[in-house]
Amino acid sequence: MMAALGRLLMAALWFVAPAMADPMLKVRLASGETLAIWTLPEGHEACLTWVHSVTGGKVADCFIQREGQLLLARSYLHDFAAGLGEVVGRGHLTPAAGGGYWIEDMAEPITANTLALRIGAPSIAHRLTLGDQVLYLSQQAAGQAATLRLVP
Repeated sequence: MMAALGRLLMAALWFVAPAMADPMLKVRLASGETLAIWTLPEGHEACLTWVHSVTGGKVADCFIQREGQLLLARSYLHDFAAGLGEVVGRGHLTPAAGGGYWIEDMAEPITANTLALRIGAPSIAHRLTLGDQVLYLSQQAAGQAATLRLVP
């Protein structure tokens, strides 16, 4: 009886464990090629950074996942040139060390947990960073369409 109960408990844990796993951030090209699949734990930040094609300044969009939803958490902008700037009611500005500014506390949901992206030329230097992992998108797939998708 105890052995059967033990097997039942182990089976229950086996089926629950995948549901408790952290969602994955998947980077996929329109061709179907997957460039990366990274675990994105609750509250951890993944940042997409690049060089603005008009001004040459640095830009970043940083995402987190909260309860399985991919959110735009904050953005870095080097200045207000070429269409860059704050949208009223969408976070608040804070100065960044070394210049530029962050728009913090945005918490903007990404529709269908999917961000479409056209990867820029090597001079644009699109890259995705999560902790110490870096994916150099422009080096691997310049000019290609891609998606960043949070998957369960």
